[in-house]
Amino acid sequence: MKGYKKYILPIGAMGLFLLTGALYPLFSTDSRGVYSLVTDFDKMIPFTKEFIIPYISWYPFIFLSLLYFYIKDSDIYYKEIIGIILGMFISYGIYFVFQTAVPRPELSENDIFTKLVALIYTNDKPFNCFPSLHVLETYLIMKGIKISNCKNKLNSFIINSVGIMIIISTQLVKQHVILDLVFAIILAEIIFNFVYKLDLNKLALNIKAFIIPLLPNKKPENYLNK
Repeated sequence: MKGYKKYILPIGAMGLFLLTGALYPLFSTDSRGVYSLVTDFDKMIPFTKEFIIPYISWYPFIFLSLLYFYIKDSDIYYKEIIGIILGMFISYGIYFVFQTAVPRPELSENDIFTKLVALIYTNDKPFNCFPSLHVLETYLIMKGIKISNCKNKLNSFIINSVGIMIIISTQLVKQHVILDLVFAIILAEIIFNFVYKLDLNKLALNIKAFIIPLLPNKKPENYLNK
């Protein structure tokens, strides 16, 4: 029992993050009608199929960045997960009352990039894109490394370079419009400024006090004092 105690909270936090993300398909519908946020600026942005590579790199980017923060700076790890989960729930609320749709280009070529775009289009409906979760979560990771104790030139360059490419890719593969991007960044700034002020030690104690009594044959006071 002693060996795994220290992993209960970080694994639970990651599990909650994954569970919250799994709720997204419930809101990706046009059941209540959709609005278009396409601007003239969006119409000028060319569809660039090659940018599907940074777009799909978002999935490992978020997970590996969170894992890196857990290893190097657990304080930022928990704040990032809290911020991302909060951002997802706020976004889900917006999706429920204000559904949007993004027009997609016709795919006529047969190269690997086009096939990857088609795969994303098939598995990710063009609804409820405002704000962009790709942008919101990526931007929160970029904010995290900026103030992390583990920040250095190399990890800052990698995270920010990949992050910028992911954010740009949302426009170039026509998964989002510019307003999806702008609002996601504004929302991420608000969320991060709120989460950064949280007292995580107090929050962790409250969470442990709730979880530990649910475990068999263990008293919460013994666990919290270790």
